[in-house]
Amino acid sequence: MNVSRIALAGGVAASTVLLLAGTASAHVSVQPQGEAAKGGYAVINFKVPNERDNASTTKLEVSFPTDHPLASVMPQPVPGWNIEVTTSKLAKPLEMHGKTINEAVSKVTWTGGKIEPGRFQQFPLSVGQLPEDADQLVFKAVQTYSNKEVVRWIEEQKEGADEPDTPAPVLKLTAAAGDAHGAAAAAGSDSSDSADASGQSEKTTTASSASSQDNAARVLGVIGIVIGVAGVAFGVLAGRRRTTT
Repeated sequence: MNVSRIALAGGVAASTVLLLAGTASAHVSVQPQGEAAKGGYAVINFKVPNERDNASTTKLEVSFPTDHPLASVMPQPVPGWNIEVTTSKLAKPLEMHGKTINEAVSKVTWTGGKIEPGRFQQFPLSVGQLPEDADQLVFKAVQTYSNKEVVRWIEEQKEGADEPDTPAPVLKLTAAAGDAHGAAAAAGSDSSDSADASGQSEKTTTASSASSQDNAARVLGVIGIVIGVAGVAFGVLAGRRRTTT
């Protein structure tokens, strides 16, 4: 009876850890490839996991911040997905590289593809010029499933509060290195070449490498939990054998 209780408790503990780990990571997020420096350009990835067992993700809409508009937004093609970029007129024009910008991207929408249960997809964008007077950019994402369910990842994190149930993706900005404007121009030039096949290959490889490392870390964590539970059960069984003998 004691062995059964301990084994059951170990199994529940392991399941709880795995459940919490899955819940914490299963939301739409945004991360830069490298750094997203203030005043510069960056390639960012929106990572979209499928949280449902009986439906596929078929649409993603990402709304851009209006308090810090981005004049340059170039999506990298994602096989099987159609991309629509929506621009809106700015209340206050932007000055970029000596030019006045009256419009900025307000939303990017991906449709036509499918993220099946147990899978995730990354949606890369080259964006800029990043603001110099902000530490982060908050995006709002809407995820649509094949069963017509819609999940709105739009809740902003409040200081000192727990993470909301459907948090909005947040891009953390790093300090500008050296001449921010010069770096921005160079990065912008590199980004403008992202439509080239070799550039797409490099970015895709980087994203895949990051994903592999993340998956490897999770697998190692699961293995550690299983080994720990097995060790407890083995020790109890061995003790019981000695007592019986």
